[in-house]
Amino acid sequence: MNKIIVIVGPTGVGKTKLSIELAKKLNGEIINADSTQVFKDLDIATAKATLEEQENIPHHLIDIKETTEDYTVYDFQYDARNKIDEILSHNKTPIMVGGTGLYIKASLYNYEFEEENHKFNYDDYSNEELYEKLLKIDPQTKIHKNNRKRVERALSYYEIHHVVMDNNKGNELLYDAIFIGLTIDRTVLYDRINKRVDVMVKNGLLEEAQKIYESKIRTKAVMTPIGYKELFDYFENKSSLAECLELIKQRSRKYAKRQYTWFNNQMNVKWFNVEIDNFTSTVNEILEYIEKI
Repeated sequence: MNKIIVIVGPTGVGKTKLSIELAKKLNGEIINADSTQVFKDLDIATAKATLEEQENIPHHLIDIKETTEDYTVYDFQYDARNKIDEILSHNKTPIMVGGTGLYIKASLYNYEFEEENHKFNYDDYSNEELYEKLLKIDPQTKIHKNNRKRVERALSYYEIHHVVMDNNKGNELLYDAIFIGLTIDRTVLYDRINKRVDVMVKNGLLEEAQKIYESKIRTKAVMTPIGYKELFDYFENKSSLAECLELIKQRSRKYAKRQYTWFNNQMNVKWFNVEIDNFTSTVNEILEYIEKI
């Protein structure tokens, strides 16, 4: 099989479990497409698959960077494309799975990045001030003012290249890929997300977060995932544990909602409703779809 299988969907919907099952059936190897799982020591809050859960299936681009290191979309594009070519050369099926949509799109579509070594700091600007700066150089921008990361990237791109970033680039698919999306009723999903946070606590989330807190490392790697920074106020006796955990759940639910929106707008995804109590049925339905294609 020379196609790439791409599994997308919101956090907590069962992407990891599906990727393992498909890898068994399709002689596959898994490429992580979650921006937080590339970093070592960030295991529980990022829902990184344990060695037991990986079931001896080769996993790539997990634990490849220290939390003190930087890792960009540009870096992931380079690494992921190399892994795809390597897996295909062994006549195996690349299975890309994760919730970071931009990483997936940058890998599989004609996104062209120039390596950007300049770092621009916009921390002193509010969202409104940044957006005003962007409007001055690109009055027709379609970037939403609250999408701070994209606003910052557009400004940085202009500073480096002295031209406006073309946001229409990147819509040509470079690989033969099948996009599988997992979805469930929104109420059920939110309940699963809430319960998953409780399970994370039982599995050692507080201990993992405290170790990160005490390390005093505050890089993008540490501050991006939901589940660590929210607990810092608890360690500093500024908020109760219950308040911090509720914040994690709330932000996770909002993140799931944003993921749905992104994947629906950016990729041609075939969505499948997950049968929680009969996941095998969902797997078989997806396998039938893949075989037809």
